[in-house]
Amino acid sequence: MVAEKKGMIGFKEGDFVVYPTHGVGQVKGIEKETISGQVLKLVVVTFESDRMTLRVPTNKMETSGLRKVSSQKIMDAAVSTLKSRARVKRTMWSRRAQEYEAKINSGDPVQIAEVVRDLHRNVGQPDQSFSERQIYESALERLAGEFAAVESINKEQATEKLEAVLQAA
Repeated sequence: MVAEKKGMIGFKEGDFVVYPTHGVGQVKGIEKETISGQVLKLVVVTFESDRMTLRVPTNKMETSGLRKVSSQKIMDAAVSTLKSRARVKRTMWSRRAQEYEAKINSGDPVQIAEVVRDLHRNVGQPDQSFSERQIYESALERLAGEFAAVESINKEQATEKLEAVLQAA
């Protein structure tokens, strides 16, 4: 489970964590709060880019998907996924869009990298539709957030590095 002050919950104040549907956030602490007469221990996570605070009960940590930022090895796998050849299925866009959204919300950097790779357009390629562009930017932002946390750089630098990998591929 997750460490409180001694390390039982696994997160401590200042740690970067990933919540699958919101991306990278930072642990602000562990609080106790009484809700409907029950005392709950909550991990408080803030997401600066969204100006949002999330409180996850410690007994729901497993099912919520809240996890530590990926290892360097997993991030390297995601970057090598960006270098691989795009695999665009010939199914209807609405079905592909649902699959892409599911991959983004999975929180898995390799799956998010697949979405970025598949929707990336180089100069000279046909333009994207509005919804393709939105999904691409959402996936790139999510991947860049975790890449930045792993590499200890800011999100803009992470985005530039990821786009350079895409251009070179």
